[in-house]
Amino acid sequence: MQSTPIGQVHSSVQGNSLAALSFLLWGLMPLYYQFIPGAVINEMLAFRILFSVPFMALVFVLLRRKMPTLKQVLSDKRSLALCGLATLIMCVSWYSFTWAITHGQVLAASLGFFINPLFAIGLGVLFLKDRLTPAQKAAVMLGVAGIGYMVYSYGELPWLALSMGGFFALYGLCKKFIRFDSLTSVTLEAMLLMPFAALYIIWLWSSDQSVAINGELSQLLLYMGTAPVTLLPLIFFALAISRTSLSMIGLMQYIEPSMHFLLAVLLFNEHFDQVKAISFALIWTGLLLCSLEALPSLRVFTHRRHN
Repeated sequence: MQSTPIGQVHSSVQGNSLAALSFLLWGLMPLYYQFIPGAVINEMLAFRILFSVPFMALVFVLLRRKMPTLKQVLSDKRSLALCGLATLIMCVSWYSFTWAITHGQVLAASLGFFINPLFAIGLGVLFLKDRLTPAQKAAVMLGVAGIGYMVYSYGELPWLALSMGGFFALYGLCKKFIRFDSLTSVTLEAMLLMPFAALYIIWLWSSDQSVAINGELSQLLLYMGTAPVTLLPLIFFALAISRTSLSMIGLMQYIEPSMHFLLAVLLFNEHFDQVKAISFALIWTGLLLCSLEALPSLRVFTHRRHN
């Protein structure tokens, strides 16, 4: 039997670990946004984009990495264009997510990212020729059953959740085709929209419509803080994309909505009925199957046994 190269095994384990860390940080994010209830999402998005650039510059300095020159960036116009597309896609997903968790809809955010793995797995199979293991196939079927039961019981499509999950999956797909390194691509995504964000904030300030600037200092700092809070998990996610399969990342995505779910029910006291209980149980069963199959220790053990 042909064995997997040990370098490939280590890269996959590292990618899975980075993905898990990114989703863990995203899962805790509602704890930050609970301090900004009823936030003005357009202005917050502008602040997030504007302060992402200096934050990423600081990351380059701390990691002792050299930022690419303009000539180097322009030499790969295809990747630059994909960065532009990726940041627009991320804006839609982030806008939907932020609106949900600042307007008492953390469960909707949870559902959105339960749906995301289904989109990610589908895109991985269609565009990247990923092959699903039996456990992954079972997880997909259980996930579809859980979400389908919720849609059937409530009688409506969860548009907010669908926009979050669908656009984030598309973002992951775009990142697969960007040839810049992870830090560079995330920085470029912010830089491409920074002029528009700056002009929008200036317009809000000049027309006396800025909630952050005209409000208390704490609110301004919270709006500015959305940059590092959202970028740290995004950096880990970008690093993970190049080290593991889109299908595996899609399945590990269940970490985030599971945490959102627990926060919504246990901390924010959102309503949890029998429909959500059944759907959640089906989805978690699929997650358990994939987790048991994808444990890094088991993967390494299997490799050694084959050698």
